[in-house]
Amino acid sequence: MSYILRTKKIALVDCNSFYVSCERLFNPKIRRKPVVVLSNNDGCIISRSNEAKALGIKMGEPYFKEKDIIIKNKVEVFSSNYSLYGDLSRRVMRTLKRFNTKIEVYSIDEAFLDLSNFPDQDIEKVGKEIRDTVLQWTGIPTSIGIAKTKTLSKIANHIAKKKQSGVTSLINIENIDPILEKIDINDVWGVGRQLTKFYNKNGIYNAKQLKNKSNSWIKKSSNVLSSRTAMELKGIPCINLETTTTKRKSCVVSRSFGKRVERFQELKEAVANYCLNASEKIRSESLVAKAITVFVRTSPFQRNYGYYSNAKTVDFPIATNNSIEIVKAAVTILETIFKNGYQYQKAGVMLTGLSNANEKTNLFSSEKDEKINSLMKSIDSTNHRYGRSTLSVASAGVQKKWNMKREYSSKIDTADFYSLPMIRA
Repeated sequence: MSYILRTKKIALVDCNSFYVSCERLFNPKIRRKPVVVLSNNDGCIISRSNEAKALGIKMGEPYFKEKDIIIKNKVEVFSSNYSLYGDLSRRVMRTLKRFNTKIEVYSIDEAFLDLSNFPDQDIEKVGKEIRDTVLQWTGIPTSIGIAKTKTLSKIANHIAKKKQSGVTSLINIENIDPILEKIDINDVWGVGRQLTKFYNKNGIYNAKQLKNKSNSWIKKSSNVLSSRTAMELKGIPCINLETTTTKRKSCVVSRSFGKRVERFQELKEAVANYCLNASEKIRSESLVAKAITVFVRTSPFQRNYGYYSNAKTVDFPIATNNSIEIVKAAVTILETIFKNGYQYQKAGVMLTGLSNANEKTNLFSSEKDEKINSLMKSIDSTNHRYGRSTLSVASAGVQKKWNMKREYSSKIDTADFYSLPMIRA
């Protein structure tokens, strides 16, 4: 009996300018125009098209600083639409699983995929097939880097972004040093700002120099993580593919308000909405919470009104994911920490002590609890089908004047049937 030892092959699939690509998918008129997407409350630029990058618009820059360039060059501007981006991200990840179920969803727009089952000579062809399939099935363009380790696949992806084919494989390259020499040390995965300064001080300016540095020196001068990075640059896998997601220990939902909030009623509505979102999230993962924390704060820059920040935590008598019970507890906390005379900038809730709902047995559970569980399932099912907040509680309000500022929203929501574009034949 003979065995074929296959080379480890890891692909990093990265969606190109993901938020911009999502907006373009439903708006063909902006396909070749410069486009930017803004963060919460239209604060900073968090996604740019290639055309916007060419104009010199910087990533992470406050919107007001780039406004002159944006107006002058007729740049299309969009407020962030996370429900749309999340849905399209899930579609991309499901498409990738067609090629292998061994996948690590690294972020909303990135995933590591194990391609070790494919022959070395076909690997670039497979990469192009993945890219074409994702584009055809979801409409999202991607860049794909393939290598023996996760760190090298990041570098391959960095190169792929600048190629028309969008795919780069480092699998069959014997001498990788000329490629690594062109990669700045700060572009190596896992090397942050402080580590970059440290490496530069010690004469390490690119990936090749880190790869060829003595491992004992790296361990002694830095840490084990840096040593793993250097080993991965040599083509030795040290960072495993994390294909199983660990269940969260806490769930936080918080937002900065679109305008300052002074009235208790408006603050109560915001906190109730955050509770509904948090409880829906933990139910989707079959979790229950042992405690809840509510926090509020004003802006530290508004000196006229003074600064105020407070938070309080209470335990539930029995761990729960019941929206109604969670909202009641949060409102009770808010009544104790709210103070008149302040302009609140932000509020949030945090559910902690999360554990598996199926493992919790309650001696005092009754028929009423079963009815509440059925009610929660019905609410989640309805909201999933017709859009979030279709079914809500009265304390969450209707007008929501405190909501995030989204002046440039495309108002597209693939989870809401009535928000979908209409085609007239």
